[in-house]
Amino acid sequence: MDEFQGRVPVRDIVSFFKFEQLTGNEESLNRWVVVPDVNRPGFELAGFYKMTEPRRIVIIGNKEQEFIAEMSEEDQRARFAQITDPYTPMMIITRNNPLPPILKEVAEASNFPIVRTDLPTYRLTVDLITYLDERLAPETSLPGVLISVYGKGVLITGESGMGKSEIALELIKRGSVLIADDLVDCQRIHNSVYGHAPAMLKGMLEIRGIGVIDVAKMFGASSLEDRFKVDEVINLVKFDPNADYTRIGDEHENFTDILDVQVPTITLPVKEGRNMGVIIESAVTNFRLQEGGFNSPAELKKRFREYLRQQEEQQKEKEKI
Repeated sequence: MDEFQGRVPVRDIVSFFKFEQLTGNEESLNRWVVVPDVNRPGFELAGFYKMTEPRRIVIIGNKEQEFIAEMSEEDQRARFAQITDPYTPMMIITRNNPLPPILKEVAEASNFPIVRTDLPTYRLTVDLITYLDERLAPETSLPGVLISVYGKGVLITGESGMGKSEIALELIKRGSVLIADDLVDCQRIHNSVYGHAPAMLKGMLEIRGIGVIDVAKMFGASSLEDRFKVDEVINLVKFDPNADYTRIGDEHENFTDILDVQVPTITLPVKEGRNMGVIIESAVTNFRLQEGGFNSPAELKKRFREYLRQQEEQQKEKEKI
């Protein structure tokens, strides 16, 4: 897990977007961003602070620049002191606009970081919120294997010793792509869950009896992916002859809750002689067909009803004779 999960250093943002720093020293970049949102401080510049979230990044665009030009020096000092308080992480001036002299004076007095970019305000807002959404996304770690099968992210779970890594190895040999083995770090971004491997385990696969193997060196760089959406969970269980497993496929649909996102889940029994790689590929293919609107159980029921109708008609014909 990231040591700084739930907060992003201002210096990371400045470095990523290559902002030009106008005020503040290196120490000023040690502030943290904890809210994945921005603030265009129109109301605050007018002196209205009720309901203001002070922990947002402040963006000064063309409209704010024009408003500041109409403010008195006294109002500027009072309002700038409010929007550069210790809770506010940083301020960004867009379109390479000039830094208002009084704002610079107030910021320098409190060692507050103000940066500048040539990006237009709307573009910066979209890019910055997207960046913060990913960096501040809720995270959790789950035991299992995440692998891309036919373009779908499959999280394979189950008790230790179920052969998850061995199944992953077979799938990789058949063209699937490994994202993470043993432990999957999951992030919720918007309404989807994305998984990636911890840095220590990235690209490694543990096979009992062989040890740890480097997937990229054995199967090529195309056999690995940094991050992938978790589309489906496949839970492996030991085969129990007395258990009631899915037969038709129209039984109650199951889901796994990952960071409050409901991910479709199926349970597959593991038994000697079952080719689990082929079965998982078939399960993913069926999942993709269902997403496309084709429902195999419904098709089977339709055929069965048609069969019964034909049988009934044949019986009526016999009765006429």
